[in-house]
Amino acid sequence: MPRRHFSVRAAQTARINTELADLRTRLEIRADWPPEVLAEAERAASLPRLPEFDATDLDLFTLDPPGSRDLDQAMHLARRGSGYRVHYAIADVAAFVLPGGAIDTEAGRRVQTLYFPDGNVPLHPARLSEGAASLLPGELRPALLWQLDLDADGSLVLADLRRAQVRSRRRLDYATVQGRIDAGRADGQLALLAEIGRLREAQEQARGGVSLPIPEQEVTAVNGGYRLGYRAPRPADGWNAQLSLLTGMAAAELMLDAGVGLLRTLPTAPESAYARLRRVAAALDVPWPDGLPYPQLVRSLDPARTADAAFLNECTGLLRGAGYHAFDTARGTVPPADPGHAALAAPYAHCTAPLRRLGDRYALEICLAVAGGVDVPGWVRDALPLVPGLLEGGDRRAHEVERACVDLVEAELLRGREGEDFPAVVIDVDERRPTVGTVQLRRPAVVAKCDAADRLPLGRRVTVRLTLADPVTRTVRFALVPGAQPPSNAAGAGAMIGE
Repeated sequence: MPRRHFSVRAAQTARINTELADLRTRLEIRADWPPEVLAEAERAASLPRLPEFDATDLDLFTLDPPGSRDLDQAMHLARRGSGYRVHYAIADVAAFVLPGGAIDTEAGRRVQTLYFPDGNVPLHPARLSEGAASLLPGELRPALLWQLDLDADGSLVLADLRRAQVRSRRRLDYATVQGRIDAGRADGQLALLAEIGRLREAQEQARGGVSLPIPEQEVTAVNGGYRLGYRAPRPADGWNAQLSLLTGMAAAELMLDAGVGLLRTLPTAPESAYARLRRVAAALDVPWPDGLPYPQLVRSLDPARTADAAFLNECTGLLRGAGYHAFDTARGTVPPADPGHAALAAPYAHCTAPLRRLGDRYALEICLAVAGGVDVPGWVRDALPLVPGLLEGGDRRAHEVERACVDLVEAELLRGREGEDFPAVVIDVDERRPTVGTVQLRRPAVVAKCDAADRLPLGRRVTVRLTLADPVTRTVRFALVPGAQPPSNAAGAGAMIGE
């Protein structure tokens, strides 16, 4: 997908900000902090519990979007004989958060960091999440330090975890890292990031796992306004994700072996879902030879092609049903019969973002106890049965926030342009009502519902006419213009509001 942005018109950004504030109120999202939480955070930040083990000699670096300050992970990559050693440091939230204390109680209400165009609503106070607990460069920090040894093929042969003092050396972003690798200017660790990342991608393919390379809509605040565009993942994004997945899979295996844990699960999609995908592939003229496994088909597709992009969008239906499963055999609850995550083709646990996700702290404390051969803390075992419900509710709210924010900016972007025609691609069709579907505009970066008098042509380039753009209800709707050639009435791929 293209990634340039362009200015469309001046907009009432104050109205968007008001709508965002109203959205937080309607969803009962509290952006401010109770005084007792701030006081406890200040005390914890001034007296962090530093572990005895000193790993500050590791040349750790972080890899995050530009400007990020809530840095959960830092890594060090090295060769180990014919294989590799990955040190993966994760912010030690438990060094600052007292179980049952004010911060812990408030985190149980928030569950995860929520992202709005005009600012984040964090899980923990910024004094911790962007300060004392964050793995900022040059700062001494308590961390949970994974040692993950891989063989020459990138397979995990040993996993260990302990508390440690660490000091990250560099804060890098994806574009910088990708640029250095592409230009042949990567240092040893960045070259290893690409090398190990590719090996882990090959491991994923061998397991039968699959990642969907779908560009995402993204709303960003810039120059006093808001920009709507598509964000396409870079190879460096994928390599970094593979190290996080490696850690999460190691954590899941530790917990399954110990009979106590918190997994992120995704059941295998039913055969009817794959049968539907085959019908979609046929409608889009996407070749799917008999005997070709679904993961291999996905890897053969190019999201820059309209038919392939539409098919990949349909593939997201296989990801529905993800959830969390807590188990503690000593207290009578067992792991699920199928503990795997279908997209990864392996058991998996969220454990690499405790500054931003509540459940990661519980998973990490379990792994730490198991690796150290000690009992899992009682506060973890006591809370564990309630955690999956909290996390699933947090995921639903985060998805609602993300969709509402994009819908609002889309509607504001197109407000007053009813009756105008736009080039689009049909990316989804309702099988029960084939005259209703979803279209994706390239210019501006909008995804919205579309109506037609006859069946919508899935995966085809079409011309659509804007029939509704209402910021109050956050609704955008198009209608298919039969027989029209897609117009070329814009020069970019995104849109800038309020520039």
